[in-house]
Amino acid sequence: MIDISKILEVEKIPLVMGLLQIIDQKDEIIARLKEEIARLRGHKGKPKIPPSSLEKEPGEKPKSSEGKRPGSAKRCKTENLIIHETIPISPEIIPSGSKYEGYDDYIVQGLKIETHTICYRLECWRSPDGNLIKGTLPVNVDGHFSAELRSFMLYLYHQCHVTQPLLLEALLEIGVDISAGQVSAILTEKNDVFHQEKKELLIAGLDVSTYISVDDTGARHAGKNGYCTVIGNDLFTWFESTCSKSRINFLKLLRNDHQDYVINDDAIGYMALQSLPQSLLEKLAAATKKHFENDEEWKKHLDCLGISNERHIRIVEEGALFGSILHHGFSRELVILSDDAGQFNVFLHALCWIHAERTIHKLIPYSEKEKEAIESIRTKIWDLYRDFKVYIGAPEQVTKYGLEKRFDDLFAIHTCSEQLNKALQRLANNKKELLLFLDRPDVPLHTNGSERDIREYVKKRKISGSTRSDAGKRCRDTFTSLKKTCRKLGISFWDYLHDRIGKINKIPPLPDIIRDRCETS
Repeated sequence: MIDISKILEVEKIPLVMGLLQIIDQKDEIIARLKEEIARLRGHKGKPKIPPSSLEKEPGEKPKSSEGKRPGSAKRCKTENLIIHETIPISPEIIPSGSKYEGYDDYIVQGLKIETHTICYRLECWRSPDGNLIKGTLPVNVDGHFSAELRSFMLYLYHQCHVTQPLLLEALLEIGVDISAGQVSAILTEKNDVFHQEKKELLIAGLDVSTYISVDDTGARHAGKNGYCTVIGNDLFTWFESTCSKSRINFLKLLRNDHQDYVINDDAIGYMALQSLPQSLLEKLAAATKKHFENDEEWKKHLDCLGISNERHIRIVEEGALFGSILHHGFSRELVILSDDAGQFNVFLHALCWIHAERTIHKLIPYSEKEKEAIESIRTKIWDLYRDFKVYIGAPEQVTKYGLEKRFDDLFAIHTCSEQLNKALQRLANNKKELLLFLDRPDVPLHTNGSERDIREYVKKRKISGSTRSDAGKRCRDTFTSLKKTCRKLGISFWDYLHDRIGKINKIPPLPDIIRDRCETS
């Protein structure tokens, strides 16, 4: 690092200071690359930056493990247990003249893991007219493995992240006669009822929600890089893996089961905002046909209009998808909350404050003065954020104007650090998305929900790697969506699997539960 103190004051012109910062940034990049090389060689690297403190109250201390654990105060741990077997035990020696005073119950919980093979003997009868009549299997019998066993396999694989080889090994050791192919078939085939319910999750979620939180992560499939997008809120979670993370891909996900493209006023308005040339806007508006049922019809229409520039095709396709989504009833009041990834910046868009503060948090100071400036700004952001949380709990018009003014004052500050000034300016430019909650207190200040949801997917990816078949990829998205949604609705995922596979049907469809929760709330 260059010692700025050795440079004469007359030489510290803006150009020189800017070049020095660029040099320092290059040095930082080189240091990071060296650290990465050391990590790959197994050497100990630098400590990680601690997580954001925005969600912590000032002076909050870490939780102590001393004293009693939470929830341990006078709780009967066995009151809800079902007793399956009672075994009376007498003392080995009972002295003569002793008086009987009842029992002292000692509860032991257990689990029986053993094979249970059933032979259904279907009676065969020959009718007088020569037809063979057989007994009918129960409705919950589908193949040569019981509903309980199939539920157990799906639960271990999706809930406990047990890989297929380990699952096969465990079943064989328990005594189940099953092959690797049969394990794969149970995990990936005949799951149409689950796929249909997962598809309806997004429809119900978009219909009843006031906001959705979105995020994406890497997802390799069939040896190629891909992406998985998560959409959800406090009521549901929906995953979908694709080969792209573009805005076109996100709009297609919001379009859900529809495959059409629509050129309407909304589509034309979107294209105009994206600076599509006026001549192309006029062509699209003047065309007789406005609704295209599938990709083939849409591409033919673009060819007829002579639209061949890649950028123009992208904008027009985004606009047509935008129009299709609104045409099918997408609420204009639904807020999309994201971490500022460009593909999610459509419709009514809000930004996460945790990610916004990270813009300041990740800055590398090059002097003590610069370090103090960064810490001062971060402290002001934390103070403002805490007042944001108070406002959401009790929104008032006067408080709203005061918070907006404090935002303007904070992000208009000019500091000694050029990189900090640019970061503040960037956040100031995002004022509309960052302060959307002032008009919509129902929208969270952060995307922690979707971050937690997608962490489940990342964990699965680290354990099992990538998917190979399209059926496997589809099942991964489906069961992860259903599992996370069950958890949010307070439903046992084990009970859910057993209910669906055993065709018990005591648990209503998850989309219906989501709609009922919204109506009652």
